[in-house]
Amino acid sequence: MAETKKTASAKPAAKTTAAKAADTKTAKETTTTAASAEPKKAAAAKKTTTRKTTAKKETAKKETVKRTTVAKKTVVKETVHVQFADKSYTAEDLVKIAKDVWKYDLNQKEEDFKSVELYVKPEESVVYYVINGEVQGNFGI
Repeated sequence: MAETKKTASAKPAAKTTAAKAADTKTAKETTTTAASAEPKKAAAAKKTTTRKTTAKKETAKKETVKRTTVAKKTVVKETVHVQFADKSYTAEDLVKIAKDVWKYDLNQKEEDFKSVELYVKPEESVVYYVINGEVQGNFGI
């Protein structure tokens, strides 16, 4: 019988130790002492709940930001080549020729050259242009 009493007394001691540990943990989280009254414990429980929900909201906001920064745009590099009769021109070459026509043939200022539309007719070896939406002409290639 002495053995049964020892085990019975060991269990309540373990419970009180666990209860004290729980009270100490609650006291640390809510910054109240274990000896505080019942109303203070209820208020402390509310504070703990508020802190947990605030932490969850902050975590949710951070995840949302991470998802939006992942998207990336791809840049496509374009190159156009016109080849005919053993000749080859790129779009940049034809625009450069059109700028030269604007500057030297039409005696205009380079800074006035705003836009250009080019129409290539390889069977005639001619490029038709419209500069700044007004000036029309052509040049041979």
